[in-house]
Amino acid sequence: MSTGLTAVTSVTVAERLAAVRDRIERAGAHPGSVTVVAVTKGLGPEAIDAAVGAGLVDIGENYAQEMLSKLATAPAEVRWHFLGQPQRNKLARLAPHVRLWHGLDTEEHALALAQRGPAAAVLVQVRTAGPRGRHGASPAQVPALVGSAQAAGLDVRGLMAVAPHPATGTEVRRCFWEVAGLAAALGLSELSMGMSADFDLAVAEGATIVRLGTALFGPRPPGVGVVTDEAKLGCY
Repeated sequence: MSTGLTAVTSVTVAERLAAVRDRIERAGAHPGSVTVVAVTKGLGPEAIDAAVGAGLVDIGENYAQEMLSKLATAPAEVRWHFLGQPQRNKLARLAPHVRLWHGLDTEEHALALAQRGPAAAVLVQVRTAGPRGRHGASPAQVPALVGSAQAAGLDVRGLMAVAPHPATGTEVRRCFWEVAGLAAALGLSELSMGMSADFDLAVAEGATIVRLGTALFGPRPPGVGVVTDEAKLGCY
């Protein structure tokens, strides 16, 4: 896969990671308390190597086939985070490798995953303000979905959210505040909130995981992240 990222090395990623951690600290959190997931959607194996070389072993992918194609060449220490909603026929192949599933949003998904990855660690995705077609359970649906996932044997660690876009900083921060409040009410400790454009706002509202692509690797190559996908998954 040609990515056009020949300039991205572990040195450049380490420099950008230092800037990310500085923003996390200025947002009010200890950098060590926030897991940085390097999102390599649309990028080649060299991006994963650069991330690991910079000390980032938490790697996020959105698409099942793309992640499966990268498994063989990825460093052994990689901890995989799956950020999308995989097809059911890919779950069995993904399950042994995924450390944390970020996009659980229906009871159907919960039951399918429980069959193929018993006790899998998951985050329930909350649908924030925005297009009705966006992935995620509505805030009103989240408590029942958490209960169903737990009853199915899944390890529900917390919630995940993509901020509305376009939105003002105040609107984004309120979105994260509401998701954090919902997690607290449910007794869940992990909050996967914030991407390259807004992760400091998410950290200020309690994010424990941020999902970053361009903040670490620079702009995506042309053609990566088409509009329909960005509307559903946000800009990493």
